[in-house]
Amino acid sequence: MQRWLAGFDPRTVPLYHFDVLVVGAGIAGCATAIEAARRGARVALLAKSDLDVSNTWHAKGGLATVLGPSDSFASHVRDTLEVGCELCEEDVVEAVVAGGPSGVEFLIELGAKFDRGRAGELELSREGGHAHARILHAGGDSTGAEIQRALAEAVQRQPGIHVFLRSFVADILSCEAGRACGAVVLDQDRRAVGFLAREVVLATGGAGQLYRETTNPVIATGDGVALGFRAGAAVRDLEFFQFHPTCLYIAGAARVLISEVVRGAGGVLRDRHGKRFMPDYHRDAELAPRDVVSRAVFDRMVATGDTSVYLDLRELSTDPHTLFPGISTICRFFGIDIARDAIPVRPGAHYMVGGLAVDREARTSIPGLSAVGECASSGLHGANRMGSNSLLEGLVLGRALGERIARAADGARAPVLPSIAKGRSARESAGFHVNLVDVTYSLKSLMWRQMGVTRDAQAMADALQKIELWSRAVEELAPVTIETCELLNMLCVARLATQGAIARQESRGVHQRTDFPERDPAWRVHTQQIANIEGASIVGTRIQRTPVGAPLPVA
Repeated sequence: MQRWLAGFDPRTVPLYHFDVLVVGAGIAGCATAIEAARRGARVALLAKSDLDVSNTWHAKGGLATVLGPSDSFASHVRDTLEVGCELCEEDVVEAVVAGGPSGVEFLIELGAKFDRGRAGELELSREGGHAHARILHAGGDSTGAEIQRALAEAVQRQPGIHVFLRSFVADILSCEAGRACGAVVLDQDRRAVGFLAREVVLATGGAGQLYRETTNPVIATGDGVALGFRAGAAVRDLEFFQFHPTCLYIAGAARVLISEVVRGAGGVLRDRHGKRFMPDYHRDAELAPRDVVSRAVFDRMVATGDTSVYLDLRELSTDPHTLFPGISTICRFFGIDIARDAIPVRPGAHYMVGGLAVDREARTSIPGLSAVGECASSGLHGANRMGSNSLLEGLVLGRALGERIARAADGARAPVLPSIAKGRSARESAGFHVNLVDVTYSLKSLMWRQMGVTRDAQAMADALQKIELWSRAVEELAPVTIETCELLNMLCVARLATQGAIARQESRGVHQRTDFPERDPAWRVHTQQIANIEGASIVGTRIQRTPVGAPLPVA
């Protein structure tokens, strides 16, 4: 694997200078940018697409926070730790949970409109793993879209933030002593430009596009993790990938997430014979943690020979069309009346639990490079993310990061121009070519079959061999384009995730191995991977076990 995808020559490309560079414009990136700019930093906010295209916008459920009188921070912390299967960093969980109420005030100040009761109080619902109703929502099942709308409008009117749309980051630049100092970006016209900054933040979201069945938008190709890894940053726990148990499944249609809020309101899961099966798998039935529900759904699909199970809303006390207008509209298009008809659903890749290893203040193991949100492994989620904790994480840790990097940038020297870095180039031969579309689809199908809801050593070893072959073919034969860079990022993250899953010889959280079906106390550790970089090439990956609470490695 090559260190550089696009390369960089400061003598031949335009250069932009900022105090802070934030890559990614979902809740984590926008919260970071706003707080940094409010404290005087000049911020470049780079969006891979438009401001309304992000994993945040697609969040159907809600934002978890303690607001009700019967709830408590201690209860939210306890629930998160239990779902995380002993891999959460408890101090991080406590800090994120405690920051929830002020984070909600921040969003309301920016103009976010959450659902309220008749007396004007914020409405709270319950989701799987939560002991109390603590989920804020907007428009029933349109919470992410409302939060993204408010944040997008806020960054556009905030002095000090310069937004660059449709800007693809190909490489992280390194300056003296290996410090991150900017990025190589392919702009809307696919020209390379350089961004230099005192502080660089990756907030690029997840990698759901690794899988054939996914709830994620097309931009979720694991860019941040691949960028950080190629620059030398440690990654952690990438074997943990959460599958949402209820995605609308209609052949030929996009996999639309049917929010957990629907089950919280009383929706039940039935198999093709009409049997409600979740009480047989967990005491909390449909409100069990997502890994439990996903495995139960997958098990019933296999047992009944069906391509899906069915979500039944017919016994809800309130009209489901009123409660969930977004889901109602989508289902109606496909001839499904959610008040009368069961909704066909199956699991889909939903959330990348692991990511770039960061400390309590969102620092990676590379000086000057921070990460926040889904591309980061902050320690909040452990081995399994609890529903609606991700928007909370991006909001709370993003705001804290924005405040910290504004202070750091204010006292830092301007970055020194980095050296020329030679990018990759395709082999020129009429006898060699590679079909990017075919490799992409093959990768997504492979990951679904062999790194999906359940895994085993033989299937994963076969997957790793194919991923390495495709990586070499794309790197050597494909032209240097944004599509090629995206696919190389996907292959990089797929390889790291598979290596981590092979190494972890147990089942824990969302990582379920049929050949090691039990949780092993000896594996109450993180899997951590660091690139072995020689010159402009990555020649291998070091995999090590690190105890929960251990400090980050020194780059």
